[in-house]
Amino acid sequence: MVKKISKLPFVDTPEQAEKLNAAIAAANGDKNLLMAVMQEAQEIYGYLPYEVQCKIAEGLDVPVEKVYGVATFYAQFALTPKGKYNISVCLGTACYVKGSQDILDKIAEELKIEPGECTDDTKFSLEACRCIGACGLAPVLTINEDVYGRLTTDEIPAILAKYE
Repeated sequence: MVKKISKLPFVDTPEQAEKLNAAIAAANGDKNLLMAVMQEAQEIYGYLPYEVQCKIAEGLDVPVEKVYGVATFYAQFALTPKGKYNISVCLGTACYVKGSQDILDKIAEELKIEPGECTDDTKFSLEACRCIGACGLAPVLTINEDVYGRLTTDEIPAILAKYE
């Protein structure tokens, strides 16, 4: 799966920058700590925007391509921010055969974003996932910790409205 890069402008607070600089400094130039610094950066920002990848690369004296390569190889890293409400639509076999792709398409249409993206107001992010273990409720989606099952596309606007 190809990871998308955020279309939203990068916003850095002085507190975040200070924490990132401290994480980079703590690595003391040890290139073997690249992943640890990246993990800490993701905790600080919630994702790894290009600007942060560049700061990490410069601070550890590694090519930015290496940082990007690690970020895109490991599923734990995100290149786009997560919204306040992270919507995950199951595309596992049971959900897929019961119409989860239509559910995903309807949400994308309603929010005007694609899977892997976040709305401009950072309220919602959307992703597709594989089996979440609720096959008996297929098709299923989650919004943060809330689970919705046995869905039809007609229900999507009302579900999203609960989080407006």
